[in-house]
Amino acid sequence: MENKVVKFGGSSLASAAQFEKVGAIIRKDKSRRYVIPSAPGKRTPDDTKVTDMLYSCYGHAILAYDDEEKDEQMECFEELLMLIKARYQSIIDGLGLSISLDKEFSVIRQNFLAKIGRDYAASRGEYLNGKILAEYLGYTFIDAAEVIFFDDNGNFDAETTDRVLSERLAKVERAVIPGFYGSKADGSVKTFSRGGSDITGSIVAKAVHAEMYENWTDVSGFLITDPRVIDNPKPIDVITYRELRELSYMGATVLHEDAIFPVRKEGIPINIRNTNAPEDKGTLIVEATCQKPRFTITGIAGKKDFASITVEKAMMNAEVGFCRKVLEVFEENHVCIEHMPSGIDTMTIFVHGEEFEEKEQNVISGIHRAVSPDVLELESDLALIAVVGRGMRATRGTSGRIFSALAHANINVRMIDQGSSELNIIIGVSNHDFEGAIKAIYDIFVNTQI
Repeated sequence: MENKVVKFGGSSLASAAQFEKVGAIIRKDKSRRYVIPSAPGKRTPDDTKVTDMLYSCYGHAILAYDDEEKDEQMECFEELLMLIKARYQSIIDGLGLSISLDKEFSVIRQNFLAKIGRDYAASRGEYLNGKILAEYLGYTFIDAAEVIFFDDNGNFDAETTDRVLSERLAKVERAVIPGFYGSKADGSVKTFSRGGSDITGSIVAKAVHAEMYENWTDVSGFLITDPRVIDNPKPIDVITYRELRELSYMGATVLHEDAIFPVRKEGIPINIRNTNAPEDKGTLIVEATCQKPRFTITGIAGKKDFASITVEKAMMNAEVGFCRKVLEVFEENHVCIEHMPSGIDTMTIFVHGEEFEEKEQNVISGIHRAVSPDVLELESDLALIAVVGRGMRATRGTSGRIFSALAHANINVRMIDQGSSELNIIIGVSNHDFEGAIKAIYDIFVNTQI
């Protein structure tokens, strides 16, 4: 029997109306056998996510042990817990279900007051939503704490998880497994970082050897660039894991990065879909593809607020170990390096401005001691933009088109760095040219190609 793993984000499960959309999507395709729900998200822009409510509620439970504020904190705790319960009850009532969460909330109340831990508190959002969704679909509910494991140090135990999860799901035709959490050897609940339901879905997809991992959210896949910069940018139909990695690194966020690796290892494609527009095909994320991209580029992403350190020294190319000595200075000061374009007698290091500011004088003096440069220059308020696309390899003049577009927009290029894979080109510009540069690149590769 074919099987797909489907994960639904918080906005997809924020209300009874959204649950009904999710139910229709799952029932439309019988291969959607394993479902990973998030906790209820915001119903309106000014609403509060259930996970945030749980964190706040648990905080009041902790403070309730302070004698001076005990009564006030207990009152806030009880009030918030009732609001959370009412949130779930509104979903249950809206769906016409007869399930009761009284017993679950009684246990949660007891555990919160026993200070069981923030991870447990946060995980209850997914746990309770999973209970309701399993009841609504008629699927088996499997507590993630029983099948997803972490070691004593809180690191994910992939081997044990895959073995136990595979065995458990082999006996279940259709199941709901809450996202975001698992358990340690002592039985205590441990969560992934926020956005961890994506990771749970990927782990389940690997365990059941899924044909597809569908990740349903509130957007119809990836867009070529940030819609806050470009109005209604075109969607990306197909993107490779490598392209996704490059864009994610430069700030493009739709999928939790750690969710990529379990399925990539198994060659399982990921489909980013929109719960509110299920007819949209979304974006397919694959290991490799022969499909030609619609445009020369796949995507454009970038970040502001970098700083550059340019080291200049005559005949530096003849000095063995010069680059290593410079880089060791950054390592000793715990400063991460983003990019390092170089010339015959110069090398430039790009770093995050905020991280570098505290340590800039230590780095400067360290470089002087290490290599005695002729000139050392600092520059701040720089932005880096990544132009990514597997189609660039087979297309001549990509760099030339970028330079031409930026020159036409009166934008000065401070740096350009092309990887040997010809998959991406990194351009450095001033912060104030960031949006203009993205618009110029998008226009030359997308608007003029349509």
